[in-house]
Amino acid sequence: MRIQGLTVTVLGLLASASSWAADFPALLQGSLPELRGKGQIELCERFAGKPLVVVNTASYCGFAPQFEGLEATYKAYHEQGLEMLGVPSNDFKQEDADSDKTAKVCYANYGVTFTMTKAQPVRGKDAIPLFVELANQSSAPKWNFYKYVVDRKGKVIGNFSSLTKPDDPAFRAAIEKAIASQ
Repeated sequence: MRIQGLTVTVLGLLASASSWAADFPALLQGSLPELRGKGQIELCERFAGKPLVVVNTASYCGFAPQFEGLEATYKAYHEQGLEMLGVPSNDFKQEDADSDKTAKVCYANYGVTFTMTKAQPVRGKDAIPLFVELANQSSAPKWNFYKYVVDRKGKVIGNFSSLTKPDDPAFRAAIEKAIASQ
């Protein structure tokens, strides 16, 4: 009898956990390895209910100086709830395989304080689920420093090319719309 009650309790907990995960947007399902350290970034836990900018980055890309503008944007809007997630990728052959070198570029060279992951595939059949969902809602990144603005419900409300600088008025307007979303 006691074992049967335990089984029912465990099954109830599993159903609750499954229901809880289903409450989060598809965009935020799963986790990614943090750039520094060995921990995981639980996407739902970190970003659910928050406006978010997701950008695929590359340390040795000509657009890498955008890290400065992205950091400035993050600092300008973070107190209003904005989160930012940088996802290095070698899909365009401009990222180092050594995460320590990537971290040096991001943190030491450009002073990045927003969340960064280890390098991930962002295009094609090997793309991580986050970028599969971003592509489903808008389009796959066409190059490094492709930017997505996501509202509080996990819906892409704007995507911006590598040529769009972080201080671009349209990019900033999309961020403000995401912050205002309920």
